[in-house]
Amino acid sequence: MKRIAAILLGLCFLALTTITVSAQCSICTKTAQQMGEKPAKGLNAGILYLMTIPYAVIGFVGYRLWKQNQRKEDKEQ
Repeated sequence: MKRIAAILLGLCFLALTTITVSAQCSICTKTAQQMGEKPAKGLNAGILYLMTIPYAVIGFVGYRLWKQNQRKEDKEQ
């Protein structure tokens, strides 16, 4: 339980610390510069949002496979 609490605390810390991240390719950057500052920030936020979904899915699948492997090892012993 302490391990889960430590992981959740770490994730909350990472979520609260914000760093300016630029996730635009060269074409998107040029387009965003032409649109202005506020739409460019929105475009960048959208790109970052769309980027997190595949990583979250892959992380979840990897976690499930790891837990399933742990259960098999426990049953063999």
